[in-house]
Amino acid sequence: MNKPIHILVTGENGQLGSEIKVLSVSYPQYSFTFTDRTTLDLSNLCKIEDFFESKQFDAIINCAAYTAVDKAEDEKELADTVNHRFVSMLAKIAKRDNSKLIHISTDYVFDGNNHRPYIESDPTDPQGVYGMSKRNGEDAILAAAPQNTLIIRTSWVYSSFGSNFVKTMLRLGKERDSLGVIFDQVGTPTYAKDLAKAILDIVPDIDNRAPEIYHYSNEGVASWYDFAKAIFELSHIGCTLNPITTDQYPTPAKRPHYSLLNKTKIKNDFTITIPYWRDSLRLCLNELGELS
Repeated sequence: MNKPIHILVTGENGQLGSEIKVLSVSYPQYSFTFTDRTTLDLSNLCKIEDFFESKQFDAIINCAAYTAVDKAEDEKELADTVNHRFVSMLAKIAKRDNSKLIHISTDYVFDGNNHRPYIESDPTDPQGVYGMSKRNGEDAILAAAPQNTLIIRTSWVYSSFGSNFVKTMLRLGKERDSLGVIFDQVGTPTYAKDLAKAILDIVPDIDNRAPEIYHYSNEGVASWYDFAKAIFELSHIGCTLNPITTDQYPTPAKRPHYSLLNKTKIKNDFTITIPYWRDSLRLCLNELGELS
């Protein structure tokens, strides 16, 4: 009998880590170690080496990240430690231990000014601290150059776990009669469960000499207004939605106006099928008990 592939998943309590944990029971060919802030404190780089000193993994899936986009403008050092310096260490450890590495990145590495879906080789130009820290993490992986490594950029992630746009809209839609939601930022919502399944499916097929960048989101296009409208329609919430512009809802960090990611490369290289965003939203709302 083949020995199971031992996988480390960081950020077990985040949206993606939580979804991987749920799906893990369906992957008996893997054995999993999950870590959170208590078992692997990413802000304490000294202790990270200690953690890996006595453990070795066939694959590492890095779901851990500093994701508070607005807060990052004031917490530059913490964002950089988690999204860049920790990632740099992880890349070097993966190279030393010959572990496969899957690192999750973001559409925020781009400036959001494109008029066609971003491909992996498009130049990056992050517009805020969060995006910059994630881009620096990507660059650190490319510089360390561990083989069998993937950087997967994603966008607009939601789940039945954690805090996200879907849960916020469900709450506000039940509390208010009307709500303004931005209609001039365009992208694609990504159901964390779909991304988790894609990652677990492709682990055995990772075989590359240098790090490769891929894009993954659900299929289709939406503005935040479209996304909110679909949430309300599917959940039968009667709150009136008003489309507003970005400048009517100022935030400390600049958001990309255009976040569409071209998924051709990941679909071709790993022969995966990606669900349409609205179909996946329905599944998530059902999971949350919001469908009558």
